Amino acid sequence: MATPLEKWVEQQAQLTKPDRIYWCDGSEEEARRLMQVGMEQEKINGKPIFYLLNQEKWPVAYLHRSHPTDVARTEHLTYVCHPDKEIAGPNNNWMHPDEAKKLLTRLSDGCMRGRTMYVLPYMMGHPESPFAKACVQLTDVSYVAVSMRIMTRMGKTVIEKIGNRDDFVKGLHSVGDFDPEKRFIMHFPDEHLVWSVGSGYGGNALLGKKCFSLRIASWLGYQEGWLAEHMVIMGIEDPQGNITYITAAMPSACGKTNLAMMESALPGYKIWTIGDDIAWFHIGDDGRLYAINPEIGFFGVAPGTSMKTNPNMMRTLKGKNFYPTLFTNTGLNVDTNEPWWEGMDDPPGKNMLDWQGNPWTSESGKNAAHPNSRFTVSIYNTPCLSKEFDNPDGVPISAVIFGGRRTKLIPLVVEAFSWEHGVFMGARSGSETTAAAIHKVGVLRRDPMAMLPFCGYNMADYFSHWISMGRKMKNPPKIFTVNWFRTDENGKFIWPGFGENIRVLKWIIDRVHNKVSGRETPIGIVPHINDIERTGIDVPDEKLKTILDVDVKDWKEELEDIKKFFESFGKRFPEELWKEYEKLNRQVP
Repeated sequence: MATPLEKWVEQQAQLTKPDRIYWCDGSEEEARRLMQVGMEQEKINGKPIFYLLNQEKWPVAYLHRSHPTDVARTEHLTYVCHPDKEIAGPNNNWMHPDEAKKLLTRLSDGCMRGRTMYVLPYMMGHPESPFAKACVQLTDVSYVAVSMRIMTRMGKTVIEKIGNRDDFVKGLHSVGDFDPEKRFIMHFPDEHLVWSVGSGYGGNALLGKKCFSLRIASWLGYQEGWLAEHMVIMGIEDPQGNITYITAAMPSACGKTNLAMMESALPGYKIWTIGDDIAWFHIGDDGRLYAINPEIGFFGVAPGTSMKTNPNMMRTLKGKNFYPTLFTNTGLNVDTNEPWWEGMDDPPGKNMLDWQGNPWTSESGKNAAHPNSRFTVSIYNTPCLSKEFDNPDGVPISAVIFGGRRTKLIPLVVEAFSWEHGVFMGARSGSETTAAAIHKVGVLRRDPMAMLPFCGYNMADYFSHWISMGRKMKNPPKIFTVNWFRTDENGKFIWPGFGENIRVLKWIIDRVHNKVSGRETPIGIVPHINDIERTGIDVPDEKLKTILDVDVKDWKEELEDIKKFFESFGKRFPEELWKEYEKLNRQVP
C-alpha cells in the first residue's frame, strides 16, 4: 500500500506530467551523475546547466549560468497564504490559499513535460536532533537537486524517518518556462507546503532555505514555542580556551557571512563557525537558549569576497570533499578556466566572459559577475568549523546581536537594559540602502531582526512571541546592537571592520561574563572607551568617542520614523514595545 509520501508524489506527477520520476538517495555517486546530466543533457536557455571549472585550483567546482531574467529573490512575487489576511500581516504579500492554489495549478499543469521530476528527501537539522524537520522537495532541474544536496542533509533515510506520516514539509518546484509573468513563490504555512513556479534562482528554488527554514519554520516556531531566525551562529574562544556562543542578525550588505567566518585580529582569540544564515532556537532543560543551524552549506554572495574580507570563505571555496562547489553567475577567466568576480584578490584575465557567457573587458563599463552572483559550498570545507556543529542539541547562546548599516546616529555597540528592551532594539533596527539595492543610497529601510522579508506571519505577533520566549528562560542571553558603518565628515568608515570586529565582540563577551562595566545612556549601555581593546589599530580616543556617544537630541527624527513603522502593525503590536518606545521618547527634548 502506498505511503502518504508516495501518494503525494504521484499526485504532483499527475499535475506536472514529467517524462520520468527519479528518487534521489543523496550519495556521492549520484551527485557525480547529476553533474554529468547537467553538463551533457539538461539545458537552460539552450545552454548546459553546469560547466566544469579548473579542478586543480578549484576542486570539485562548477559554473552555473541562470536564465538572464532569474537572478535574485522575487519578494514582490512571494506570498504567504494564511486563510486570514491579518495573520499574514502587513509585512507579507497575501493571497487566499484557495485562490493561490487555483493560480498555481493552472501554471503547473504539464510544467515538467519533457523533464525529470527529482524527488529530494532531506532533513533540516541533524537527523538525531529533536529539533530537526523531515522534508521532501520535488524539482525538475539538476541544479536544484545538486544545490539541495550541498545545503541540506539529503538521503533515503529521510524517507524511512517520514514513514507513514503525512505531516512532513512539502515543496513543489518547477522552473516552468522562466516567464517572469508566471513566476510565483507561494507558502501555505498551515499545510507546511511551499509551491514555487518559474524561477531556478537560489531562494526561490532551494525551498529548504528561506522558504522553509524561515517563512514556514517561523510559523511552526510560533505554534510550537521556538524561534526560526535569519542569524549567524558562532563561537568565540578566548586565550584561556573558553568558548562563548553568540548569534547575530544582519540585513544584506552588512557583512553577516564575513562575521560568521571572521579571522580574528586579536592574538589568542579564535572564531568557530556554526552557521552564517539560519538559526533555530529552543529553550533547553536548563532554561537557557540553544541554537542549531539547520543547513550544512553556504549560499553566499561572491562579489566582495576575498582574502582580505573573508579569508576563511576563500579557503572553504577551494576545499575538497564529496560535495561539489557551485558558482552561479560569476565571470569566467577563459585562459585559466577559473571563476572571477569584482572585489576578488586577482585582477581579471585578458580573455574574460561575463556572467551570461559574453566576451567582457574591464573597459566595458559593466560588471563581469552579476552583483548577486553566488557560491554554493559545503560547510564541512570550512577551516574554522566548530566541533559542535553536528551536536544534535545545538549550542547555548550567551548573546544575541542585531546589526545594521547606519552612517550616523547608531553607536558602534550598545547593550540592551533587559530582554524586552533588546526586543525593542531588534524591532526598530534597519539599514541604509546601498547603490546595489535600489539605486538610491542612504534610504533607511526598517528590517526588524533582519526578518522583514522572511517572517511567515504577522510581525506584531512575532514580536510578542520574542517577548514570551524571554519570559520562559531562566537565564536569557544579553542583547546588543552593532554598527560597523559609521562615517566621518569625508564619508570614510571610522571603524576598521572585518577581522578587527573581534574587538567589539570581546567587549560583548566580557559583558556577558561580567568582566567589564558599561556606561548607561538613554538608548542602552555603551563601552567606556578604554574597554575597547585598540592595540595595533589607529582609532584614537576622539574618533572612538564619536561612534560611542549618544546625544538624545539627534533621536527625534528617528523616533518619529520608528513610531510610524510600529503603527503600521495596528492593534496587534505588543504593548511592551510601546512602553519601551515611550521610555526613550520621554528623554528626547
